[in-house]
Amino acid sequence: MTDNKQLQTKQQNNITDSVLVRIKEFEKGGDIAFPPNYNYANALKSAQLILTETVDKNKQPVLQTCTKASICNALLDMTIQGLSPAKKQCYFVPYGGKLQLMKSYLGNIAATKRLKGVKDVFANIIWEGDEFEYKLNLETGLIEIVKHEQKFENIGKKILGAYAIVVREDAQNYVEVMNMEQIRNAWNQGAAKGNSQAHKNFGEEMAKKTVINRACKRFVNTSDDSDTLIESINRTSEYREEDIIENTQAEVKEEIKENANSIPLDLEDETEIIEAVEVKEVESNETNEIEIDF
Repeated sequence: MTDNKQLQTKQQNNITDSVLVRIKEFEKGGDIAFPPNYNYANALKSAQLILTETVDKNKQPVLQTCTKASICNALLDMTIQGLSPAKKQCYFVPYGGKLQLMKSYLGNIAATKRLKGVKDVFANIIWEGDEFEYKLNLETGLIEIVKHEQKFENIGKKILGAYAIVVREDAQNYVEVMNMEQIRNAWNQGAAKGNSQAHKNFGEEMAKKTVINRACKRFVNTSDDSDTLIESINRTSEYREEDIIENTQAEVKEEIKENANSIPLDLEDETEIIEAVEVKEVESNETNEIEIDF
């Protein structure tokens, strides 16, 4: 058992070293630039600790069952986008013998803020009774929020829609507006079909996540930032927390029964559910891999 652990550690160190070499090549070539508050060496260390404990659906270590190239590419995409697994901005998910990096909506925000001229990304809910008005700028083709006035008593009423804004420094803000029908259609694309406990109990937050994810995805493809960064963002799939929660709740309950001495979990806490169970393998489109020599 000890030898197996040592082998995993050695393999992970080799992969991490390869990623560090590739990152330094990107930096030297001017292909990427990291924000001053992002330490990619520390992010890689966090990822390394997570990967040593991550297993696939057969309870086998992903460091043994996933290809070196896919592990290396997942770590490389994480660092290029400035993401931190410790901050729940991304997750590592095994699928078909390959390790895939998947972004949470927090990761979408973080990656989008890496683009030149982006100051912030946020979303608001449009409640029934709100005074909301927007228009199309016929010169730029962009949406402009004209007015959104909200009374305190409207909060908690029926959700009519939501909008997300990518705040830019020297250009018109990028805005995405979705009505509730569009949001529900987006939810229907997931395994839970918008019927998970997360959707039912936290509809406001789920709606914000949906419109933020759409805004980030569309805005990225309009950016003229580094091709390396854009390609990395587009390679990384969206991580649907609510679907995995819905599909694994039964397993969580069973695991709690089998581990009576472990710390009890609150099944209503979606974050604890994610952390407590093995993340299921999920379907994903084929991704283009960056070639890295080991």
